[in-house]
Amino acid sequence: MDMSEINFSLDYAGVRGELRHDQPMKNYTSWRAGGSAERIYLPADLPDLAAFLRGLPWNEPVYVMGLGSNLLVRDGGVRGSVVVLHARLNGLQLESDMGQMLIYAGAGVACAKVARFAALQGLGGAEFLAGIPGTVGGALAMNAGCYGTETWDIVSSVQTIDRLGILRRRPPGNYEIGYRHVALKAEKSSGSQKMGARENAPDDSLTDEWFSGAWFALPRDHAAAVRQKIKELLARRIHTQPLNLPNAGSVFRNPENDKAARLIESCGLKEFRIGGAMVSPRHANFIVNTGGATASDIEAVIAAVRETVKKQTGVELKQEVRIIGTPARPELHVSRTAYRKDGGYGG
Repeated sequence: MDMSEINFSLDYAGVRGELRHDQPMKNYTSWRAGGSAERIYLPADLPDLAAFLRGLPWNEPVYVMGLGSNLLVRDGGVRGSVVVLHARLNGLQLESDMGQMLIYAGAGVACAKVARFAALQGLGGAEFLAGIPGTVGGALAMNAGCYGTETWDIVSSVQTIDRLGILRRRPPGNYEIGYRHVALKAEKSSGSQKMGARENAPDDSLTDEWFSGAWFALPRDHAAAVRQKIKELLARRIHTQPLNLPNAGSVFRNPENDKAARLIESCGLKEFRIGGAMVSPRHANFIVNTGGATASDIEAVIAAVRETVKKQTGVELKQEVRIIGTPARPELHVSRTAYRKDGGYGG
């Protein structure tokens, strides 16, 4: 076995998680494609994650992901540390806050698990989470939704962690929330740096903040009725989505008063392919890996779909999936494609 693939425990101050070097990201993303990460860290729990973040150099690139269901890593890989939260920050429990019953879920909990847990508690309103193939952290970061409901519709408050390992509990009012968009509102600073900030670190290195969990407020409902709704939503998902092949869910956001899938299909792009990447014949807003697709194949299909739809319909499709890392060869980079540059969640 390659020694770089062996897990080991970090041995410095308070850190207990697993650090893995030179890891192929195709093993961590739902597209099953992409280059390697310089480092991957799997925290033991929330205090361990805080200790890990505090120990990083201020200029270390950090990316946080869950199931990797909304993420493409370019074939040249990604420098820095990728923190994988799925099944790590996995707390899930019923709590009471001033007489109101809330469900707390850690950022690494799969969304479908939250939906099932709510049903067991006789709480409704979270059924749509069963149709989101990602984690709570990813759903919060992009306000994921389906079948008419979005994640932040049921959020009571969230917990975040920053690069200094500081935890905060924030209400929805701290954020600008929209369709597939969540951004922390600008805060007035009482000082030049946060308490405990590293000397000589640029200001923007102190603003990285990731979701570590959330409290969901849900109304009482009949458990049997909630379970039936979940069953119906899952049946609809199986019928309409290409779940038999690796994919990252919806690639583009729906334009106002329209559907990305309808626009793509109207341009005759179903089954359009480059290499092993293909626009799904079942759902035109899904790009599937038919076998052996590279990240460059997938990115090229994304760019071609956007360009064709723009040319034929005049609509500029906005990308929903995140793309990080460097191309295997610079000349393969598709500069027309717009990318998010934050280190947020990938599903």
